[in-house]
Amino acid sequence: MFQPLAAIAIFVTVFVTASLRNVHLGVLMFPAACAVGVWVAGMPLKDVVGGFPINLLVLLAGVTYFFGIAQANGTVDRLIGGVLARVGPRPQVLPFVFFALAGGVSAMGSPISGLVVAPVGMPIARRAGIDPVLMALAINAGICAGAFSPTSLFGIVSYGAARQAGIDLSPFTLLLVSMVANLALLLVAIALFGRQRAVAAEAPLPMQTTNADLGLRTTHIVSVVCMAGLVASVIICAIYGIEPDIGVTAFAFAAALTLIDPESSAKAVARIDWSTVLMVGGIITFVGVLQKLGAVNLLSNAATHIGAPLMAAVVICLIAGLVSAFASTTGILAALVPMAVPLATSGEVAGWAIICALGVCASIVDISPFSTTGATLIASAAEHDRPRMRSLLMRWGMSMVAVGPVVLVPILVLVSRFL
Repeated sequence: MFQPLAAIAIFVTVFVTASLRNVHLGVLMFPAACAVGVWVAGMPLKDVVGGFPINLLVLLAGVTYFFGIAQANGTVDRLIGGVLARVGPRPQVLPFVFFALAGGVSAMGSPISGLVVAPVGMPIARRAGIDPVLMALAINAGICAGAFSPTSLFGIVSYGAARQAGIDLSPFTLLLVSMVANLALLLVAIALFGRQRAVAAEAPLPMQTTNADLGLRTTHIVSVVCMAGLVASVIICAIYGIEPDIGVTAFAFAAALTLIDPESSAKAVARIDWSTVLMVGGIITFVGVLQKLGAVNLLSNAATHIGAPLMAAVVICLIAGLVSAFASTTGILAALVPMAVPLATSGEVAGWAIICALGVCASIVDISPFSTTGATLIASAAEHDRPRMRSLLMRWGMSMVAVGPVVLVPILVLVSRFL
């Protein structure tokens, strides 16, 4: 009991210290994770270091490098000009467009696949005068909405656990709840950040339209083909039930572009957001130590022993959101859905309502800069926008830890009583 609580206390202390001292969180978190892992959890150092998310490093580096080349050679500017020309005087529809795009790709097997739209959506938002925070929230909402389709990972995990426990849950009910919840969040985001579009639009916006005299060069055509190939590879992998590795695929296409345009490739190396990689890597490494110590299970078991069923459901969803903000949402769903089954099958609270709430609450926090989705969205934004985005997305993500359970659980429980 003492060891998990001590590790949680150290985690919080490191987080607060980094904030107060205004130092890089990853620089403090990674050595702290190693110290706690070795001296508190009794883990070999190689096992602690092995918890560093290499797959995330490959994802962020591969995607930002590939699209960095496309930006350096002017391809992204031309795509942005084309999109803005079609949207015309209605840039306010862009968040809904990218919500739908991200949701559609996310529904095709892997939620993380929806991130392929981020490197295009973020620059388009900036050029259209849309707050990049709003576009990031729109893309994340789309990913979370599509992730609970019957053909996507979150939906498969949640529905599978519910079915195995004998809980009456339709996969389409799960998808509907996720879509409604995330559309509501998108509308809130528009209300909070949509007003800034008019202020941003007062300043001259570079590349609002494509310069017709530049035309399309071979590098532009090849870049567009590679972008289409990246999206197509994700869809094909989903069709055949293969987990797509977007980072590796992006590196492969980047290598092809490097051979064609070495000059743009050299410029793109500077666009890789190593700062975000280090920050998220340190956080996830520490969370891995916490999971090894059983800190997550400790919190979950304590929640199930709360007397009031509604309060117990809120606490379980709160724990799911808190841990998921720093770790794998899929892993959290796989761990916590079974733990919520006794409460879901008790008859005091509708089982389908608890599972739906748990899934949504665990996913909407993925906009946090400490998660793969949030980190990728920040890395896809312009460099001067990243500090503000980190701050605001962290606030939004952490607020969702509490807002999701407190708002969604009572609503779903109330709805269940009329069905």
